[in-house]
Amino acid sequence: MNLLEVRNLKTYFSTTKGMLKAVDDVSFRLESGQALGLVGESGCGKTTSALSIARLLPKEGRIEGGEIFLDGHDVLLDSESELRKRRWRDVSIIFQGAMNALNPVLTVGEQIAEAIVLHERLSKEEALKKSQELLDLVEIPRERYKRYPHEFSGGMKQRAMIAMALACDPKLIIGDEPTTALDVMIQAQILNLLERLRRERSMGMILITHDLSILGETCDHIAVMYAGKIVETGTVTDIFEHARHPYTDRLIRCFPNIHGKKAIPEGIEGYPPNLLDPPAGCRFHPRCEYAFDRCRVEEPVTRHVGGEHTVACHLVEETR
Repeated sequence: MNLLEVRNLKTYFSTTKGMLKAVDDVSFRLESGQALGLVGESGCGKTTSALSIARLLPKEGRIEGGEIFLDGHDVLLDSESELRKRRWRDVSIIFQGAMNALNPVLTVGEQIAEAIVLHERLSKEEALKKSQELLDLVEIPRERYKRYPHEFSGGMKQRAMIAMALACDPKLIIGDEPTTALDVMIQAQILNLLERLRRERSMGMILITHDLSILGETCDHIAVMYAGKIVETGTVTDIFEHARHPYTDRLIRCFPNIHGKKAIPEGIEGYPPNLLDPPAGCRFHPRCEYAFDRCRVEEPVTRHVGGEHTVACHLVEETR
């Protein structure tokens, strides 16, 4: 059975200029113990999808349609009190920017213990002991549980956030760009740590990023988002070696290939569309080098192109 199944999710934001369709008819699934990479440019709906799963949207946002099944239960039917019980235990998030996510006036150990006291019904002393064990787990010396966030480096703060997300042994953990603002060596350490913990604890994991290059050794499957929609999904091999959507192909070409010709990587001209008024037809067509008349007027449907590989592009039908 799928650990997570998102069906036709629509999450919109009310703004002074109108309704912004941040996530518009998105579907994907994740099996227990698997890792899914959610990739795309900034503003494509990745974080909004994650916040929708945990029901942590800001007051301007609301879920307009769809279903989110977590371990067979539709979380969209839960009341706020039921959601509080599910967060941390069923799903937890490693938020982007650990420097802003930690409370500067509480010790790191106290912040990890707070979630344990609330959800595990342990005493504060027992929770603090478990927080030390969690710090050990993420390779931070346990005696540092009495230290404040400003006494931690950027990489240590990110590890502390991972420890906090693991506090109640969640079934699903979501990493929202967990390596942002970290140097390359620390990025590799954080990603290796997440991968090891996922395998040891048999958790499901969603890794959100705009960098396709970090997903090859971390994830089992990849979903590519553009302008609030998923345009391609598949295994890591499907995406890296058999990409069928022009946007996916351009994302891959944005990064240098050490085995290929030495050249400056190609960028993607233009910007993602304004989701207050997205273009008709395929939302990528204004930036697509292969766009033709049908792309400008008709929205492509998602098609299976073999195994678990799906693509939403008119070119797939035309090449058949």
